[in-house]
Amino acid sequence: MKKIILFLTVLLFLTGCNSTKSAAKPTTKNVLVFTKTMGWRHQSIEKGVATLKEFGAEQGWKVMQSEDSLIMNNSNLKNIDLVVFLSTTGNILGYDQEEAFKKYIQNGGAFMGIHAATDTEFDWPWYGEFIGGYFESHPNNPNVREVGLTKAEPHVTTSMYPKTFKRTDEWYNYYNLSESIIPTLFLDETTYEGGTNGDYHPIAWYQDYDGGRMYYTGGGHTKKAYDDPIFRAHLKSVMRWLLE
Repeated sequence: MKKIILFLTVLLFLTGCNSTKSAAKPTTKNVLVFTKTMGWRHQSIEKGVATLKEFGAEQGWKVMQSEDSLIMNNSNLKNIDLVVFLSTTGNILGYDQEEAFKKYIQNGGAFMGIHAATDTEFDWPWYGEFIGGYFESHPNNPNVREVGLTKAEPHVTTSMYPKTFKRTDEWYNYYNLSESIIPTLFLDETTYEGGTNGDYHPIAWYQDYDGGRMYYTGGGHTKKAYDDPIFRAHLKSVMRWLLE
């Protein structure tokens, strides 16, 4: 009987130790914000980086920023939980970096594209399918304008928005929109001039692709966008969802 009691006591102790270890397990998420530009340079990039770092401080994420394409290698990316392309433009990665990023996604990586992430890597077919669509143009005179938006089917990343609402930013027209993307927000082209996508004009979407998960949102051109509490809530919610 004493042996049984001793055994149970040791078992409870070990279970308690394991529980303590589990509770103490680090939960910090590593986020890489990539901001390299080989085309148009958005003046809002620095404000966007500061905003994402604020989220990191609030949520306990380690948010780092880089414009060095060499950071995209297998050794670095294996420690990254989320890659963000924040208004990147042009061909920003060499072949080796493309292969490393592709492998990161294939290994279950998560990606968030903001604004000009669709104005990026036009000569890389895999990225074109991955990002879900390419920037084609934007309505001019002015580029930045108030438009109407419509929420798609309910999704946690757009729960802060009403079914229909208005926002001021620079808006994109897209080409090569993938049939696989799942839109979360649409532009209503009847509320402004210069739209070219017609009745189906997604401005935010997500998809599972090639082993990983991506989310793109088209806002974020202006510095003021990152002061908008609802847009900030949207960005933070996207990051949380991708880091689940």
